[in-house]
Amino acid sequence: MNAMKEIVLSQKIERDELLGGRYVPREGLKNARKSLQSNLIKVIIGPRRAGKSVFSIQMLEGVNFAYLNFDDERLASASDYDEILKAIRQVYGESKVILFDEIQNLPNWELFVNRLHRRGFNIIITGSNAYLLSRELSTHLTGRYVQFRIFPFSFLEFLRAKEFAIDEALELKERQGLLLGHLDDYLDKGGYPEIVVKGLDAKNYLATLFESILFKDIVKRYSLRYTKLLSDLAHYLITNHSNEFSYTKLKNILEFKSVHTVENYTKYLTEAFLTFSVDRFSFKLKEQMRSPKKAYGYDTGMIHAIKFKTGRDIGRLMENLVAVELMRRGSEFYYYRSVNGKEVDFVIKRGSKVDKLIQVCYDINQHATRKRELAALAKAGKDFGCSQLTVLTWDDEAEEKYSGERVNLLPLWKWLIGM
Repeated sequence: MNAMKEIVLSQKIERDELLGGRYVPREGLKNARKSLQSNLIKVIIGPRRAGKSVFSIQMLEGVNFAYLNFDDERLASASDYDEILKAIRQVYGESKVILFDEIQNLPNWELFVNRLHRRGFNIIITGSNAYLLSRELSTHLTGRYVQFRIFPFSFLEFLRAKEFAIDEALELKERQGLLLGHLDDYLDKGGYPEIVVKGLDAKNYLATLFESILFKDIVKRYSLRYTKLLSDLAHYLITNHSNEFSYTKLKNILEFKSVHTVENYTKYLTEAFLTFSVDRFSFKLKEQMRSPKKAYGYDTGMIHAIKFKTGRDIGRLMENLVAVELMRRGSEFYYYRSVNGKEVDFVIKRGSKVDKLIQVCYDINQHATRKRELAALAKAGKDFGCSQLTVLTWDDEAEEKYSGERVNLLPLWKWLIGM
């Protein structure tokens, strides 16, 4: 049997197994299904193992589609793309819908996808490298694609997976206690689907995944020579999540040879969905670019699994969770530090205006903490002409007046599930 046909056939078995699974419905599915009616290329990006393939399968429910996964090492040397198409036709017949998984592993994939698109195929592609995809998409497929970002489970999806109902009974303290237990679990283990659904050991699974992303998606792809430096940088940023950093400081602490290398390596970690950074807010672009940034991990479970420190700083984990959720919601957000050192965790912009200000605080009941958090919010609210001021707490709910400004105290779980 032709070798390529054999690969496509064996992957058809993989596709059919995926189709037979029972899955947690993901957010954004409705829009994704609607997009199938357009002739745009559907691009699904996100971290490895976050559920991109399953999202695609859910999106294509009831559609006869061809499937090819380029994470298969047998396809690594594929160079004759007509052979690939021939094998797809042999196995799937006339189907005009094709799902290409982990497309970034196919050299010059964008030319192949472009050609199929021109011939009227309805194409869905997934990938685990934001830069590779966006670079090729903007160069070769300008305006001809629609993009969906998949993250590990949100808290709402996590609760769905645990079959915890969001209903009127949430008014009961007992139900809220159960829900807070789930939130604690979610902070610790994160939202990677296999951990949540199959109950796999989070620490082992995530530490292995972390190493695999570092070496498969970064070291190998960019032929990096200083693998230990990359690993040190990744561990440092994740251990110091929700804290400020500057490239110069990182260069000195980790003994890099140049700031340029630090910048590149940090960019690779972001592209592979391990860490991301948030700019300090300023209306002056130059000032924004010169200021330190804040580092966050894409999943609190992964932070927990690979942190050097043994202590669990729940306040910083909560802040990290909010950063990821804002990213998931597509918000434009920053952090803010005033001239006299008052800090606001999140400044959310809409257009040219500051729309919302958010502080994250585990325990707001200590007088000094309460004063610090509320004073920073009230001052920034006045400075930016913003009246939507919120402190996300573990379990406190109230409305406070501070320095003439109204501040909402809201439990984190209510904000996460959109209540």
